[in-house]
Amino acid sequence: MRRCTAWVIWVILSALSCGFPAAAQSQQPPTVPGAKSGVPGAQGTGASPGEQMPDQRMSGSISGTVVDPTGSAIAGAQVRLSRGDQSLELEVLSGDDGQFSLANVAPGPFQLTITLAGFATQASSGILRSGESYTVPQIALALATAVTEVRVVPSRVEVAEDQIKVQEKQRVLGVVPNFYVTYDQNAVPLTSKQKFELAWKTTLDPVSFGLTGVIAGIQQAQNDFSGYGQGAQGYGKRYGASYADFVAGTYIGGAILPSLLKQDPRYFYKGSGSKRSRFLYAIANSVICKGDDGHWQANYSSILGSFAAGGISNLYYPAKNRDGAELTFENTLIGMGESAAVNLLQEFVIRKLTPNVPNRAAANP
Repeated sequence: MRRCTAWVIWVILSALSCGFPAAAQSQQPPTVPGAKSGVPGAQGTGASPGEQMPDQRMSGSISGTVVDPTGSAIAGAQVRLSRGDQSLELEVLSGDDGQFSLANVAPGPFQLTITLAGFATQASSGILRSGESYTVPQIALALATAVTEVRVVPSRVEVAEDQIKVQEKQRVLGVVPNFYVTYDQNAVPLTSKQKFELAWKTTLDPVSFGLTGVIAGIQQAQNDFSGYGQGAQGYGKRYGASYADFVAGTYIGGAILPSLLKQDPRYFYKGSGSKRSRFLYAIANSVICKGDDGHWQANYSSILGSFAAGGISNLYYPAKNRDGAELTFENTLIGMGESAAVNLLQEFVIRKLTPNVPNRAAANP
């Protein structure tokens, strides 16, 4: 009985002693993350020197090739790398083979801008990953569209033609031609063709025929050039002689000689300054004029034109009224006096009676 009891006690003790190590082991404190265990060679979750941390980002590189529309390499093209966050930009030029390379580029989205004179600007974008060597698809630059600015400047002939059209609208009281005056002090000189056109339009204007008829009537009423007689025949001869004087004076003094002597047959309206200065200016313009070079000079065209017209008039005036040189000089002086009188009217009166005066002269007194 005692032996049996002792055996039972020994079995229980043996069982308890066998369970102690397992219980003790199960109650070891848990391993702290990142701490090394006591077992040789064992370690926590810390990274070894050769392993990459999850939040570590490595720089990379970007390369590519720039070509023209034919596929040939382009050297010297500027390649600029930029980012949306306004970080530091990188620039590089393409080599002789058209290739370029950007090193030490931080990972992330990027944009390349490629420029070269003569070519249209090209852009390329992408995303560079950590440690990646990114190759951009071949970049083909298109030829730049040529932009040519054409500035149309009218020629001097065209400007003068426009000025003549303005002058042809100038009629005293809207009726009487006033073509041989310009209200632009800087008017462009007329060409020979334009001088003849102005003379032709003046002599063929219907009003010119009417005014010639009035002059012939006055001459007949005063019995001027009595050799023509009276009646319809006498009036017709006076009309023809007056119109011949008008045509000869206009063409010789306003077209032929001005073309040969390079002078402007028009009166340049002054319209400013004192009345005395304007009076003297108008009188002087009966013997002086502007040259085609813009300088003032003796009005040889008008003076010689009067002599020539006076000499020609001896061919058709009645023999009893021809005084040779005396008639020629008389007509010349009369022509100069008429020119001075017309200039005074132009300066002080006619402009106010002319409805189509250019705006630039409207402000003048």
